[in-house]
This record gives sequence, structure tokens and C-alpha cells, in this order.
Amino acid sequence: MVKKTVLKVDISCHKCKKKLLKAISALQGVDKIEVDAAKGTISVTGEADPYEIIVKTRKVGKFVELLSVGPPPPPPKQEPAKKPDEKKPEPKKDDKKPDPKPQVHDPSTCPVCHRMSVVYLDRYSEPNPTCSIM
Repeated sequence: MVKKTVLKVDISCHKCKKKLLKAISALQGVDKIEVDAAKGTISVTGEADPYEIIVKTRKVGKFVELLSVGPPPPPPKQEPAKKPDEKKPEPKKDDKKPDPKPQVHDPSTCPVCHRMSVVYLDRYSEPNPTCSIM
């Protein structure tokens, strides 16, 4: 049975979004994945088990909240064909908005990717504790 599963996930950067899509698309029974980064939701349509979707998402390292599971929305109805007499004026090239700036992944600002910590050791002030030569 086809169902739509909607999850609330923190999607903070493009790299995190890519990892989520790769993990969820690997499941069997997934027909369609829709990501809304502004709302922080992922909608998965198909026969995949919602529990398996949640498990895969958590393995990526994300906190998941289940919003809804239910039947998918019906397909949109087709509108009758328009008459060829109706012509819309074409917008001028100046009226078009420029494409939005693509997202660039910055690990220093992504809270998920910034989990790694670096510890600097001074090699000369302390003797190496793993050295067995005395």
C-alpha cells in the first residue's frame, strides 16, 4: 500500500541534505522524496516502512520527528485544453529575477559537520607514553 510519510528533520546544509537523500533513496519501496529545507521537512512517498525511514535517517546522524503517515494526495486534475486564441504577453528579459545563489557547504558553520574536535599535542614537552624504550 502506497503511503506518504512526513518527517521533521534539521537540514542545515547542502551536504547534510545530500546524505539524507542518499540514505533514504537506498530503501526499497521509495517512489518519491520531497525535501523542504525552509520548513525542515522530508516527505517520502511509496511502500517503504516509516520505521525503516526513521532508522536510516538516524544513522545519518539526524534527529527525526514523525509528523504524519497517511495516504498520498490524489494526483492533480488535468485542466481542459486552452483555446489557442488566448495569448499571454511574454515577460521581458529584464523582469526575470536572477537565479538564487547556490548553497555552499561550510563545515565551520554546520552544527552537524562541526562535531569533530582537534586536539593539539606538544611533542617535546611530554614523553611519549606509548614508548617502551627506557
